[in-house]
Amino acid sequence: QVQLVESGGGLVQPGGSLRLSCAASGFTFSTYAMSWYRQAPGKERELVAQITRTGAGTNYEDSVKGRFTISRDNAKKLLYLQMTSLKPEDTAVYYCAKCQPPFRLCQGQDEYDYWGQGTQVTVSS
Repeated sequence: QVQLVESGGGLVQPGGSLRLSCAASGFTFSTYAMSWYRQAPGKERELVAQITRTGAGTNYEDSVKGRFTISRDNAKKLLYLQMTSLKPEDTAVYYCAKCQPPFRLCQGQDEYDYWGQGTQVTVSS
């Protein structure tokens, strides 16, 4: 069965860095685009970053551009989110998600068929 397991969250001071990982299993990882979402308390879940199945193409939410980098290792079936210059407003639960349609990026949350359990990122002094 498909599993997505995030790790790497934690408490970090403003300006600090974290790298999140998502270990995928149960499907042909290299066939599907992947994304990172986040949900802060009292807010809707929002897209943070997307990556194509090969890793050649990426998209970012405006507030994280230049600070976050999404990447993947298809041989190891791992998805990453490198986060730098973290701000208190980045505090949220971060989720990795698998696109249901193969070969292309998803166009909205309805197109994702599997989600991880989430990892908490807290940015605070």
